Amino acid sequence: MKTPVLLCVLLFSQSWAFEFIIDGEWESETRNVLTSEEEEDFEAIQGNDITVKSYKVESRITSRFAHTTVKSSVVNSGHNAQSIGFNVEIPKRAFINNFTMNVNGITFTGSVKEKSVARNLYAQARARGKAAGIVRTNSQAMETFRTEVHVPPGSKVEFELHYQEMMQRKLGVYQHTVHLQPGRLVPLLQVDVYIFEPKGIKFVTASNTLGEQFSDLTKITHTKEKAHIVFKPTLQQQCKCENCTESAVDGVFTVKYDVERESNAGELQVSEGHFVQFFAPSDLSPLSKNIVFVIDVSGSMWGLKMKQTVEAMQAILDDLSMDDYFSIIDFNHNVRCWNEDLVQASSIQVNEAKKYIQSIKPNGGTNINEALLRAVQMLLRASNQGLIDPRSVSMIILVSDGDPTVGEIKLSTIQKNVKRVMREEFSLYSLGIGFDVDFDFLERIAMDNRGIAQRIYANHDAADQLKTFYSQVSSPLLRTIAIHFPENAVNNVTQNRFDKFFHGSELIVAGKLQPSDLTTLQSLTTASAANMDLNIQTEADIHGLDSVLSTHQHSFTGFARQMWAYITVNQLLAERSLAPTANKKRRITQRIMALAVEHQFVTPFTAMLVEGHDQGGAERLIADSPRDSKHGCCSTTAPLSGPQPVQQLLYAKPQWIQPTYAPTQEATGTLESTIITSVDNDPHFIIHFPKSNMDICFNIDSKPGHILNLISDPGTGVTINGQLVGSKKMKNNKIDTYFGTISIYSKTHGVQVIVGTNRIDLMEGRNNHSFSWGATAELVLDRVTIVKEEHVTVTIDGKISVMVLLHRVWKKHPVQVDFLGVYMSSDNKYSTRVHGLIGQFAQEPELKVYGVHEGADPKKKEATMVVKGNKVAVTRGWQKDYRRDKKRGSDVYCWFIHNNGKGFIDGSYTSYILPQLDSFLTAI
Repeated sequence: MKTPVLLCVLLFSQSWAFEFIIDGEWESETRNVLTSEEEEDFEAIQGNDITVKSYKVESRITSRFAHTTVKSSVVNSGHNAQSIGFNVEIPKRAFINNFTMNVNGITFTGSVKEKSVARNLYAQARARGKAAGIVRTNSQAMETFRTEVHVPPGSKVEFELHYQEMMQRKLGVYQHTVHLQPGRLVPLLQVDVYIFEPKGIKFVTASNTLGEQFSDLTKITHTKEKAHIVFKPTLQQQCKCENCTESAVDGVFTVKYDVERESNAGELQVSEGHFVQFFAPSDLSPLSKNIVFVIDVSGSMWGLKMKQTVEAMQAILDDLSMDDYFSIIDFNHNVRCWNEDLVQASSIQVNEAKKYIQSIKPNGGTNINEALLRAVQMLLRASNQGLIDPRSVSMIILVSDGDPTVGEIKLSTIQKNVKRVMREEFSLYSLGIGFDVDFDFLERIAMDNRGIAQRIYANHDAADQLKTFYSQVSSPLLRTIAIHFPENAVNNVTQNRFDKFFHGSELIVAGKLQPSDLTTLQSLTTASAANMDLNIQTEADIHGLDSVLSTHQHSFTGFARQMWAYITVNQLLAERSLAPTANKKRRITQRIMALAVEHQFVTPFTAMLVEGHDQGGAERLIADSPRDSKHGCCSTTAPLSGPQPVQQLLYAKPQWIQPTYAPTQEATGTLESTIITSVDNDPHFIIHFPKSNMDICFNIDSKPGHILNLISDPGTGVTINGQLVGSKKMKNNKIDTYFGTISIYSKTHGVQVIVGTNRIDLMEGRNNHSFSWGATAELVLDRVTIVKEEHVTVTIDGKISVMVLLHRVWKKHPVQVDFLGVYMSSDNKYSTRVHGLIGQFAQEPELKVYGVHEGADPKKKEATMVVKGNKVAVTRGWQKDYRRDKKRGSDVYCWFIHNNGKGFIDGSYTSYILPQLDSFLTAI
C-alpha cells in the first residue's frame, strides 16, 4: 500500500500566494483536525464570484494501468482579487506525477525532485516570510489534493493534475472511481474513461451515486479490445431543481470491468523494453482452509464494534465448507479458546461457534501477544497431528481495535515472537477496526507473515467491510506460486513468488528486458492446486504490442514502464517498513528516491518542484511532504507566519466515558430509537409523552445570540444548552431563529462537546480538539460519533444520549442560514432534579385535552388543555421531524401551545436564557 504523502506547494511571487495539499492515510493513533476556517464542504472548485468554464476528467486505462488527468478552467469574474481553490480527490494508492497551472499566460510546470531540494526551497520560503498552511482530510479510499491561488479580478486560471495507479482485481472486478463534486454549475462538465485491453474486455459497466436524474446519462461504447465511457451532463441536467442554480453533481462515478482470459494461462505483455505478466486462473477447485479467528474482546470493542464484528462472524462462519477446519480465540487481558483444537466446519460446530460469538461481553485489556502465539500453537498442533491437508491453506485472521495493554506490550517484541514460531505455510491477516488501533503495527506483522492488513472504518457498514475482506481470502485456489523467466533475458523483476492465490484476484509480475536478439519472451508459472500441480507456459511477441498501441489514440503507451516502477516502489516501501536496521532503511530509501525521480512519482521521499517562466524571470513553487515520522524523515517544520498548520492529536479515553456501558441504538449512530424530545427549525419543540400517547409542540421566539437551557441536571452534572442564530432577513416583521450551536457539558468530568454548523469541538481539561463535518469519525469508544454532513451523537456516562442533526442550506440563500436540530432518546436517565425547557418533562405530567372544535383555520382543530394546573388554549397541527429526511422531514401531528409555551413550561421562557454555553439553570 502506498504510504502517506502530504504535498504543500508555495509560490514565491509578489502577486500571488499558492497552497497545495495532498493528504495520505492517517498515521496510527494520529487524528488530523480541520477547523471551520480551513475546510468547508468539499468542492472541486472553490471561491466566490468565479466562473468555471470547464471541468474535465480523462482516464486512460491500458492493461490495468490508469493515467488520469483532471483539468479545469476558471475565471475570477468578481471586482476584487480573491483566492480560487482547485481540489481533487484521488485514490490512496495513486501516485501524483504531474501538476501544471496557467495563470494569466504564465505556465507553471511540475517535476519531481529529491526531497532535500524541496526542503531547501521550503526553508528559503520561510526566510522570506512566506505563509504556509496545512490541511489534512480523510476518507475511506481517497485522499485530497488541494490547491489555492490568489489572483486579481479578471484573471484566468487553468489547473491540470495527473496521477497514476495500477488497477487491483478484487472479487473478479477492476474498479476505477472518479469523485465529482464541482460545487457549482459548469458549462462543460465531462468525464471520459478509455480502456484498452489487448486480450479483450469481458464486460464493462458504469454507475454513479449522483442520483436518479443522472442514471441514464452515461454512454458506453464497447468493442472487443476497447471501451469508451462518457459522462457529460448539460447545464440543465446538472441543476438540482428546475429554476435553481445549485449543482446536483455530488458523488462518485465508478467504472467496473474485467478482461478475457485464455483458460488458466497467464497473460504476458511486452512494451518499450519492459514486460508485465498477469496471472488470474479461475476454473479450479478451491483449496480447503484451516482458519483460526483471533478476536479482540477488550473493553474498547464494546458497542457498535462488537455488534458488527459478531454480525460479520455469523456470515463468515456460514461461508465455511465441510472441508474447512477452524477455531476461535477471543482475548482481552485473558486469552480464551472456543475449542482448543481445530474442528471440522460441520453445521453443528458452526452453530455452536455462532452461539459462542454471540455470548461475548467485551471488557478488560488487550493481550495480543499471547492470543497470536496461542493461534500459531493451534495450527502447529493440528499440523503435527496430521489433521492439516498438505494442499490446504492455513491462516490466522486477527480482528482488533487497540494497542496491546496486557502481557507483552512492546510491538517489536510481539512481531519477533510471532515471526519466530510461524511456519512458512501459515499466513496472518490483520484487520484494524477504527482509528485507535496502531495500523502500522498490524500492517508490519501481517506482511512479515505472508499476509496483508486492512483498516476497517468503524461506521455503519463496518460489518460489510469485514465480510468483504473475508470474501477476498475465503476461496484460495493455489499455493506456492512461482513465475519464472529465462535467465539472461530479464532483470529487475518484481516479486515473482507468492504463497497463495485467491479466486477473483490477480498476480502481477513486471520487469525489464535485457538487450538480446530475442523476438519472443516466455514465462513458466508453477503452482499447487487442490488435486494437481500446475506448470503453465506463456509467450509474448516482444515488438507486437507496441505496434498495436501506436494505432490507438487513447491508449497509454508507457504503461509497462510505469507499471513496473509503480509495483517496485510499493514493494520497496513495504520492504522498508520491515527493514531490521537503519542502514538497510537508508539503502532502500535511496532506491525509492531514484525510481520516483526517474518515473516522476510523488512519494514520502520525493517532492514536486513547480516552475514557470515569463519575461520577468522565473517563478517557483515547491511541493513538500513536511511530516513523515513513519518513514524516518524530518518532522513537521515550525509554523510560518500567516495561516497556521492545524494541530495533530493523540486521543486517550476521556474519564466520562464508561467502557462497561451497552449503548442504545441512538448511541451507536442509528436513528431508529424512540425520540422523547426534539428541537428543530424555528426552534420547534416536540415533546412526546408515551403514557398519554400524545405529542405536544411549542415555539420559543427569542433573539439571535440568546442561549437557551434544554437540560439542566444537578444530579448527573449535565447541562445541554443551545445558542440561537437568526435568519438573514425579516419575514412578516420577524426574524426567524434557529439553533446554531449546541453544547453538551458534563460538569462532573469537566468535558464539553460544542456542536456548531461549521465544526465540532471536544474540550477535556486542557485538551481542545476540533473536527469538521467533512468526514465520518468515531471518537472515544464510539461515544462521540460524527457522520459526515449528517449528525453527531454524544453519549454521556452510558445514560444520556443526544443527537445533533445538521441542516445545510444553499450558501447564497437570501434568507435562510445553516442550523441544527436536537433529538434526545427516551432511554435517557436523568436524576429527579432535572429541569430545563426539555428536562422538566422527563417525568410525564398529567395531561387532559377537551372541548375540541373547529378553529379559524378549517384544517386545524382547537381545544383546551389542562396541564400543571393551568388551562391552555391549543391548536392541532403538523410539525416536522427531520431525523430520517433532512430535506422534507416527517410529519408529526401534535397539539401546539401558543405564546412561547406559556402555561406548559414552568415560568416564562426568559427564565431559561443563560449567560454562557456551559451555564447551569438556576431555580425557576
